[in-house]
Amino acid sequence: MSELVTGEAVALELRPARLPSRALAVLIDLTVAVVAYTVVTVALVTATASLDEAAQVAVSIATFLLVLVGTPIAVETLSHGRSLGKLACGLRVVRDDGGPIRFRHALVRGAIGVVEILLTFGVIACVASLVSARGRRLGDVFAGTLVVRERIPEARAGFVPPPPPWLAGRFTELDLSAVPDGLWLAVRQYLTRMQQLDPQVGWSMAERLAADVVALTGAPAPQGVPPAAFLAAVLQERQAREVRRAYGDGRAVGGPVVGWVPPSYGPAPSYGPAAAGGVPEVHGAGASPQGVPRETAPGAAMPPFAAGPAAGVPGPAPKPASGTGEGSGAASGTGFVPPA
Repeated sequence: MSELVTGEAVALELRPARLPSRALAVLIDLTVAVVAYTVVTVALVTATASLDEAAQVAVSIATFLLVLVGTPIAVETLSHGRSLGKLACGLRVVRDDGGPIRFRHALVRGAIGVVEILLTFGVIACVASLVSARGRRLGDVFAGTLVVRERIPEARAGFVPPPPPWLAGRFTELDLSAVPDGLWLAVRQYLTRMQQLDPQVGWSMAERLAADVVALTGAPAPQGVPPAAFLAAVLQERQAREVRRAYGDGRAVGGPVVGWVPPSYGPAPSYGPAAAGGVPEVHGAGASPQGVPRETAPGAAMPPFAAGPAAGVPGPAPKPASGTGEGSGAASGTGFVPPA
């Protein structure tokens, strides 16, 4: 990644093209140019057979300059840095400040390219690209240009598991204004990758992140809540506030309803007993063996951190909130009893 600063002090992050992709683009351009040059040369030789030798040499030189030098310059100027080869490889020539190139930039690149690409078979261009930190050849250095990648493969966004239902709405009064964006990014990255981590390592990372969030918010985490579940609930609350701030109160036209949760907090994936820390899966429409009420039993498998320390990770076990219920032991208003 190359960070360029424009005249307006705007930082641009560009991905400079490296030698393999640039060499492939040049090879495509040269193949097309050589085929066109051969066809034009054959046609001109046939048409100028009656001329003397000096005239034929002049026509040959003019054809060489027009087809192999002038045409690439015209194509790059008119297409704003996208020749046929660069278009096929997802590359583009831009100025050092990230803007589109003009005729003078294409002219300098094309004129120097005759020496470093055509006359030396690309040796000078390859050496210059390997030495340059941003993969620039001599034509780019003198013209003040840079070849960048336009097509960048998109990374698949990791799924952020939702918090347990008994934590929904618990942090509506929490002050999150002091938490920086870097910490939110770290929390999100941890939640998307926590199932790939060793349980001991993941638990310690969650504790450190939760401690940082608690220190910045000034409010302690609820007693007995696993740190991963606490982080997921706080992150969900932050995203819900962003949605309300973006769409205002009530239903926006063509937008979501207030209280809507972003798509990353969709239905919880179906975790098996091993992933759920030894908690058996729920079957049927009745209450689960762990005393989970009817509302959460059918097909509502718990997230991997719902069991907390029961997953083989040291730490306090979640405790049900005090309340009344008819023989089920469920906390009043929560609809959930953490597993014993």
